[in-house]
Amino acid sequence: MPVPENPYAVIDDLSPELDAISGRLVAARVNADALPDFPGQLPETLKDAYAIQAASISRWPDEVAGWKVGLVPAAYRERLAAERLAGPIFQNAIFRIDADSTTTMPIYRGGFAAVEAEFLLSLATTVAPSSRDYSDEELIELVAAFHVGAEIASSPMAAVNELGPCCVVSDFGNNAGLLVGPSVPNWSSLSLESLTAEVSVDNEVVGTASANAIEGGPLQAMRFLLQLCGKRGIELPEGTLISTGAATGIHDVQTDSKAFVDFGLFGSFSVAFESMTAKQ
Repeated sequence: MPVPENPYAVIDDLSPELDAISGRLVAARVNADALPDFPGQLPETLKDAYAIQAASISRWPDEVAGWKVGLVPAAYRERLAAERLAGPIFQNAIFRIDADSTTTMPIYRGGFAAVEAEFLLSLATTVAPSSRDYSDEELIELVAAFHVGAEIASSPMAAVNELGPCCVVSDFGNNAGLLVGPSVPNWSSLSLESLTAEVSVDNEVVGTASANAIEGGPLQAMRFLLQLCGKRGIELPEGTLISTGAATGIHDVQTDSKAFVDFGLFGSFSVAFESMTAKQ
C-alpha cells in the first residue's frame, strides 16, 4: 500500500542497522506479530531511538494526528538526560467517544497491552518548530480544548517497558490508540486536584489519582512536546492532540479484559479489547 507523505517523518542520517530495526518494528505491527525481544541492538541514546521512530513514521500507512507524552523512569533520567518521552498517535487509531459509551480497541496478542487514563489537549493553531520557552499563559492560549480520555498502550513486544525508554521511543512510544472523551469546560480555571480519574479493570479498581499526579501537570507535558518538536524540526498542525501522561498509572489488560475509566463529573466510559489484526 502506498505510504502518504507525512510531515512528521523527520529522517535523520540513519545507519543501516537502525533502519533495519525500524523495518522490523513496523513489520511486526503491520502483521500483528509478537516479537520475543527487541529486533536488533537496543539503542543506547534517545537520539538513536527517535531516529528509529522517525524512520518508522515514514513507513507507516497513516498520518500522525497526535502525540503521547510519557515519563522516563527515574532510574534512566540521569543517563538519558530526559524526564519525558514522546511517540506518535496515528489518525486511524484515534476515536472520539461519548460519555457512558463502550469502545472496543485492538491490542497485540502475545505483546504488551495496557489502558491509561489521560488528560488530552488539542491545539488551537499550528505550532511551528522553535526554541521558544512558553509560559503557562502562552500554552493555555494554544489549547483549543481539554478532554478526558484514555491511551491504549500496546506493542508487539511483551517486554517493551522492561527494556526501557529507548525501546519505548523506538516502538512508536508504545502507543496503539487514543480515545478522546468529553471536553472539560473552563479547564484552565480548575485546580489539578479537581480533575480526578479512576480506572477499573474487570470490576477491580486499579488506579485512582488526579491531574496533579502528572509531573508538573498537563501543561508541563505539553511544554515538553513543543520543546522536543522544536529541536527535531517537527511542525504541530492545528488540531494536533497531546496525550499528557498516565494519570493513574499503566494498567495491564488482555483481549478478554474490560476497563472502566471514570472522570467523575466530566464523564466515564468503558473499553473492551480484541486482538489486533494484520493491516491490509
